[in-house]
Amino acid sequence: MNSLVINDATIGYGGAPVVKNVSLSIPEGNVSIFIGANACGKSTLLKAMARLLKPMSGEITLGGKRIDSIPTKKLAQNLGLLPQSPIVPDGITVSDLVGRGRFPHKKFFRGWTEADTNAVSDAMDAMNISDIADRCIDELSGGQRQRVWIAMALAQQTDILLLDEPTTYLDIAHQVEILDMLLRLNQKRGITIVMVLHEVNLAARYADHLFAMRLGEIVASGFPREIITADLTRDVFALDSLVVADPVSGAPMICPKGKCGR
Repeated sequence: MNSLVINDATIGYGGAPVVKNVSLSIPEGNVSIFIGANACGKSTLLKAMARLLKPMSGEITLGGKRIDSIPTKKLAQNLGLLPQSPIVPDGITVSDLVGRGRFPHKKFFRGWTEADTNAVSDAMDAMNISDIADRCIDELSGGQRQRVWIAMALAQQTDILLLDEPTTYLDIAHQVEILDMLLRLNQKRGITIVMVLHEVNLAARYADHLFAMRLGEIVASGFPREIITADLTRDVFALDSLVVADPVSGAPMICPKGKCGR
């Protein structure tokens, strides 16, 4: 159950549409990233994919089934979510928080199993946090916390992982660290990763597939080298720029043209 498809969906809040008549298919086994200006609908669309918002019209399907027809635990066994600003429970340790990712797999009258222990251990190893398993979340840096949250999502052992701004509030070194880890997870485990990112140059470097949004609509999608152009940057971000090849990755890199000539 790993095909995630949106069919002619309009999504919003209080009857006011934010995302309008969007249709798309998330490429399976790839890293897909949504880019666009603030308030263009990226996070709204991601919330609808996670069933946190119900479309006003249209539908979203997972494995060919409408996600609103899939039992909650079954959905959580196939699709994990890291929201933009997750709330940290007071006094909880790293291992306890990662362990909460096993909830979708728990059954009535069955305690903690070896499979649960192994899943938590594997998730912490993948995010390089096993050495801080007994520390309280409150004591950690922003980069460490983000790795713990991703580990919790990994402990769900889902085929699809949705992440809303996983590098928010992190410095550039920690942004690259988190994105490198996510890319390795995709390459080693075949997890379909869907992200919202504001940093366009990092999105172009790490994405297999980009979706560019403007005013609640998808205006371009495809390989970064195909869609990142000066025209797209002007259309989506209202920014004049020069697009060159990233000297490290070869991906397209946007060089903004400031109004002061810098």
